[in-house]
Amino acid sequence: MYALLLRLVAPFVPKAAQWVQGRRNLLPHIQEALRHETAPLAWFHCASLGEFEQGRPLMEAYVARHPGHKIVLTFFSPSGYEVRKNWPGAAYVFYLPLDTAEHARTFLDAVHPTLAVFVKYEFWYYFLTELRRRGIPAICVSAIFRPEQAFFQPWGGFFRRILSRFTHIFTQNQASVDLLRRAGIAHASVAGDTRFDTVVRTASAPPRALPLVDAFTDDWAPVFIIGSSWPEDMPALTPLLHQYADQLRFIVAPHEISETNLRLVEHALPGRVVRYSQATGATVAESRVLLMDNVGLLSQLYRFGHYAYIGGAFGKGLHNTLEAAAFGLPLFFGPTYYKFQEAQDLVELGCAFPISSADELLTAFGPLYHREEARLTVQDLSLDYVHDHSGATGKIMSWLDSEVVG
Repeated sequence: MYALLLRLVAPFVPKAAQWVQGRRNLLPHIQEALRHETAPLAWFHCASLGEFEQGRPLMEAYVARHPGHKIVLTFFSPSGYEVRKNWPGAAYVFYLPLDTAEHARTFLDAVHPTLAVFVKYEFWYYFLTELRRRGIPAICVSAIFRPEQAFFQPWGGFFRRILSRFTHIFTQNQASVDLLRRAGIAHASVAGDTRFDTVVRTASAPPRALPLVDAFTDDWAPVFIIGSSWPEDMPALTPLLHQYADQLRFIVAPHEISETNLRLVEHALPGRVVRYSQATGATVAESRVLLMDNVGLLSQLYRFGHYAYIGGAFGKGLHNTLEAAAFGLPLFFGPTYYKFQEAQDLVELGCAFPISSADELLTAFGPLYHREEARLTVQDLSLDYVHDHSGATGKIMSWLDSEVVG
């Protein structure tokens, strides 16, 4: 039914069209691509780009530990596949075939994985059932569960059976393990969130050369990064842009690069915004807002920042806060953040400030801007939090070496 719905809307929705097009002749393509492969293959599956970033440190650690093995990476969503289809860390990158019994058998016949890793939220009945039938270890990593999910409802027996097919489930927190065990799922343990390992490594790596951003921040004015913004975030942000236009420099990276979204930012501070693709060293120096009309640079931009607003929490949900927290930035975001453990932790520590309106954002921001010692206290707390929670990749690799690969 889901596939039929997407085919019906594909002529009108570009993302649906990509989803449909990407699965045309998919299984024959996978079979042909792997026909002559002889190396052991580990299959990693991610729903989209965010889950890829969660799984990436584990994939890289796996290949480093087992250089004779190769990675087969699959995505459910076009937003993950289209961005990472040429990622050099994987030998093969495909869309995930639809979850049917026949597709699961055909896919696994082609891949012959020695291991299957599902990142965070991917629970596919037929794939997991067939993996278990063949005796192929299947693990879920960086998972997080909440009591309202279907697995834990009186009518959720089918969904609990899906979880029972995993060899092991690595969760982000103890509360998730407790929920699973009360539901009869004993093969679970806390490893943490592998994204902490990614952001720690990014923050400590030699910075990428970004001469235009260097020129934009050359006057040493404090920099406010607005990452993964949506149109719904702009009403809360626009008064801040106006009030602090002469004191701060703003770098804005919309979640979706469309002409509509770019113009929303330009209209918020007319005449003082320059697009990254059109900027020169001279024009960025004269502007107060650098508008990123490309993808892939956001994690590198936070090193220039003093404060950050993370988008998405006025809509479906908050985007990645850890990339900014790894640089010690005080964080601001909208009200829909309860599904994200790290956001809850940062709020409790006083490192992040959820807001529901433009007035609340101005009220939360003012003390941190006017009192440098308050900002530096947040910076220290945030850095300690991120470093204290790293290490999930090592825990999972130790389990794999002892229970599966070793």
